[in-house]
Formats: sequence, C-alpha cells, structure tokens
Amino acid sequence: MFRTLTLATYTSLLVVGGIASGASAAELKVVASFSIIADLAKNVGADRVEITALVGPDGDAHVYQPRPSDAAALEGADVVLVNGLEFEGFMSRLIETSGTKASVVEVSKGIEPLKNAEDEDEHHHEGEEHAAAGHDHKHAEKEEAGHHDHEHEGHHHHGEFDPHAWQSIHNAEAYVKNIADAFCAADKAGCATYTANSEAYLAKLAALETEVKAAVDAIPAEKRTIITSHDAFGYFARDYGLKFIAPEGISTEAEASAADVAKLVDQVKEDKASAIFLENITNPRLIEQIAAETGLTVGGTLYSDALSGTDGPASTYIDMFRYNVKTIKSAIVGG
Repeated sequence: MFRTLTLATYTSLLVVGGIASGASAAELKVVASFSIIADLAKNVGADRVEITALVGPDGDAHVYQPRPSDAAALEGADVVLVNGLEFEGFMSRLIETSGTKASVVEVSKGIEPLKNAEDEDEHHHEGEEHAAAGHDHKHAEKEEAGHHDHEHEGHHHHGEFDPHAWQSIHNAEAYVKNIADAFCAADKAGCATYTANSEAYLAKLAALETEVKAAVDAIPAEKRTIITSHDAFGYFARDYGLKFIAPEGISTEAEASAADVAKLVDQVKEDKASAIFLENITNPRLIEQIAAETGLTVGGTLYSDALSGTDGPASTYIDMFRYNVKTIKSAIVGG
C-alpha cells in the first residue's frame, strides 16, 4: 500500500558517509528507504557495500515524494532494504515503477509489532496501549491505492501495526540480523564478513541497551511522562518504562486545531507531564504552543524517524538512542 505524497523536502539520494569512496570495490549496491536503516546496513556491510538512503538525515518518510533518480537507484540495486509495517508509503509504487530486480527485504521481519489501537478517550501512548491511537482503523481502511481519504487528510496513518519498531534496541538487533541474512544471500563470498560485522555491532547494541535502561532507571517513576510531536515512541515506552503523550491524529505535516491543543493541555495537566520535546522531523510550532499553554519548558529535540546530519548529535543509530535518552533524562532530572 502506498499513499499520495505532498512534500519533497530533502535530497533524493544520499550516499551514507564514507561508503561512496569505496564504491568501486563494493560487491553490493544497496538502497535503504531511510537514514536509520542505512546506518544499520553500513555497520553490517562496511566497505563491501555501497549504500544509498532515499530519505536522508532529518528527512520525513511520511511526506517524502520520490524523484526519478530514486527509481534509477533502485533499478541498479542488488538489495533494497525497507522497514515494512506500512511505514514507507512511497516505496511500493517506486519499486514497481523502477523495474528493479533487486531483492526487497523488510528488515522488521520477525519482530513482535505493537498493534495500533483506537482510544478516543485518551491521547497517551504507553506500552501496547500506545500503538498509535491516532492511526484510526476506520480511517486506515478508507486509504486505497495510496491515497488518503480527503475527509481525513493530514491524519497520520500507517496500518494495523505501529511501524516505528527501531525505537526498541531489541528490535534493532532483529533488523541487523535480517540485513546480514540479506547480504549473505546476495553475496555469498562476503557472508563471513557480514556475519562478523553484525556480531560485533550486536555487541555494541547490547551494551547500549544496558546504558539506556540504567539512564531511565535514574528517572523517578512519577516523572516519566513526557510529550513529543507525534506518536513515534511506542516501542521505546514498552521497553524502557516511559510514557509518551503525542497529539492524537496529528500528522507530521498538519497543524493542530484549537480543540486538539485544548485536549492535550488538559491531559498534560492530568498526567502531570514532566517535559516536552521537539522532534527533528516535525514543525516546532505545535510543541511550542503546547509548552506555552502548559508552562512546560521545551527540553530539547528528539530524533524519531531520521538521524541527524554528520555534524549533528545523532548521526548514527547508537548516537541517536544515546542522545535521546540523555536529552530526556537531562530535561527531567538534570545531569
């Protein structure tokens, strides 16, 4: 399934840092749908692969509009890596029109996805109840051939499951294993290299998991409710014990109505939220408005659906996770 797209904000083709220089020796040409998957793939493939990310740093895959050069990249690829779970609304048509013969791999395969659940009375998302209440089943069923129902244009829909699975390090481990399997299948001569690289990276992810849990444990339980721009942190909430409030039904490109803001302000007061955060892929106006209404100070910017550029604080998956947790903890308890 794919959807009508309205905005092209970021560079169509991004060759992930450092890999382009070794492209002549690369055995595999790999296209990743967005920057986070590209970084995971880089850690598995190293200089044996040439990786192109379609949606680059700070790019928003929800509103991305492919360019002809994207189709050309897919046409020449050996492996195409996508998140799956209906995250990349633009990919189905792009793959079809490109005529690519590449192996298309959903890197989220095998994880336990959170189901989207409609909850009209509450806007908060925690653990399995998170599952993106804004992804209303009725509205999602009206989405045919990639086109939003105009009556609900601007609402943030994906499908039956919350697709933001990379916000769990445990899920990222599954992504890495799936990427290694895909590279081994496409380049058997390099399989030992891909396996060794993935095992080394998995060890880094295990250490990161320990670090993240320790940081969250240092936040008092009664202060673990925070506000973000859109509902991208359900898996983080499930795995690490934070509660995220996001404006239900508000996409990354839509503006909240006065009623939306009023409801969220009431909920913030009821749940005693401790901090409020921007996201790198969203317009800051909504969060700034809610901060003004509630008296909360904006605690910084979180990286949800995209990495930062190489000069930013979240240019790799590990840096992204570490930075997000540090930013959350610092805003709530300092340090």
